[in-house]
Amino acid sequence: MNRNVWLLFCCQAMMNSVTAGQVVMAALVGHALSSDQALTTLPLAIQMVSVMAGSIPAGFVFGRLGRRPGFWLGTGLSICGSLIYALGLWRGSFALYCLGAVPGGMGYGIAQHLRFAAAEAATVEQRPRAIALVMAGGVIAAGIGPEIVKRTHGLIPTHVFLATYLAMLVLPLIAAVLLAFVRLPAPPARVGAPVALRDIIARPTFLTAVVAGMVAYDSMQLVMASTPLQMMICGYGVNDAADVIRAHSIAMYLPGFVTGRLIQRFGAHGVICAGAGLAAFCAAVNLGFDPWFSTFMVALMLLGLGWNFMFVGATALLATAHDPHERVRVQATNDFIVFGSVALSILASGAIEATAGWRTLNLALLPPVAIAAGLVAWHWVARARVAVVAAE
Repeated sequence: MNRNVWLLFCCQAMMNSVTAGQVVMAALVGHALSSDQALTTLPLAIQMVSVMAGSIPAGFVFGRLGRRPGFWLGTGLSICGSLIYALGLWRGSFALYCLGAVPGGMGYGIAQHLRFAAAEAATVEQRPRAIALVMAGGVIAAGIGPEIVKRTHGLIPTHVFLATYLAMLVLPLIAAVLLAFVRLPAPPARVGAPVALRDIIARPTFLTAVVAGMVAYDSMQLVMASTPLQMMICGYGVNDAADVIRAHSIAMYLPGFVTGRLIQRFGAHGVICAGAGLAAFCAAVNLGFDPWFSTFMVALMLLGLGWNFMFVGATALLATAHDPHERVRVQATNDFIVFGSVALSILASGAIEATAGWRTLNLALLPPVAIAAGLVAWHWVARARVAVVAAE
């Protein structure tokens, strides 16, 4: 794999480390600062709304200025987010803490385009592997993010997690420096009139990829967002929750070193369906066993692996749904839809956990996973039939 893809891998590791740490802290901070426990996951929900809101402007920046200026904008927004999070903690203001999720979410959303940049830096045959490799940068993040939380959350005893957010400022700065050495293709020239949004959405391949990516993230966030709080309720500590989130993050990204090869071997559809099965298995573990530490650990690892297969597969499928000059518009539309739904799932996670409980939360994971698997299987069969007819 070429040098640019490896640099993007390192950038992904730095940006995802911020997110991995935020996942550990957000619900716990929300629980401490909010008077309404149904809103404990509101900061994560606002973060995802901000990802959605920033996806279309980000596409405009990428299309006009190119990838590197757009990614630099993302690192700057991530730094602003961490500063506002820290200020909210310092002042004990839940509203101000939630405000930090706006630039933080936009920075995270822009970083999601690193996987698309990797695809553009690779040959057509190497695209699935390039996408999977860059997303595997999350393996490094799984070690860095939660470890920073464990080592810094109590450094300022009067304001738990304040030192953590200040430490997180370094990570996007490192990513910004690395981006200076990345060489990527210039934005493609426009060909004819822009494709209408409704025409993009109506494409079966685009629709299938979006639904698969949406369910991959929704199912993962639905359970993951409330897991640290559920562990606190069951008597576990911050370090225990950080260990589970670390294992979950490793399971999300470590398979990236082989997922691209699996897609080349079995196709994106087969890998997505396998991921859906793993996500359902996560719910089965949480529902079928007592809340031991090992239960949380195994369930979240299954959830992470399922997410990897579904989301990397969906991204590879999306890469076949557009022409080169349409890529930025299609990618921005995809992320707008996917992360908009993720915001709802995170908010629902806190509300369901607070009102209906952990068991209902896990049951709620199953219907969307089944729907996504069914749609992907249908599209898989339809494509195979078209290929047979074309061969004749």
